[in-house]
Amino acid sequence: MTRTYKKDADKIAKLTPEQYRVTQENGTERPFTGEFNDHTDVGLYVDIVSGEPLFTSMDKFDSHCGWPSFTQPVDSDHINELRDTTHGMIRTEVRSAHGDSHLGHVFPDGPSDRGGLRYCINSASLRFVPVEDLEAEGYGEYLKLFQKR
Repeated sequence: MTRTYKKDADKIAKLTPEQYRVTQENGTERPFTGEFNDHTDVGLYVDIVSGEPLFTSMDKFDSHCGWPSFTQPVDSDHINELRDTTHGMIRTEVRSAHGDSHLGHVFPDGPSDRGGLRYCINSASLRFVPVEDLEAEGYGEYLKLFQKR
């Protein structure tokens, strides 16, 4: 099944104020307040606006930074990385490729045994799909990622 992902005006209209601020206005949620910071369930994290798959629970780790952290995206075609010079820093912003949602930033201080990257992502930009719901929600092709490695 080929699925198309795009920015969805109906979904944007239904975002909470915090989700809107983060995804559409390049905001950042306060550390340690996001729904998925301590989340350990098995499944897929998708863009709250477009539904495009972004990260799996298998690549999530506790970086103690206050935001959900991942070592890699599920599909690099669903992530855009842009130079961000706001707040007097030089960082790499991470946006969803099709939904153009601001997700967070990527840093080179992740686990060295897993590629060395830390995708520091706002919970407000994500929706979680439990592994047992992947097929029913149209993400069945990602089930293979959760089989024993």
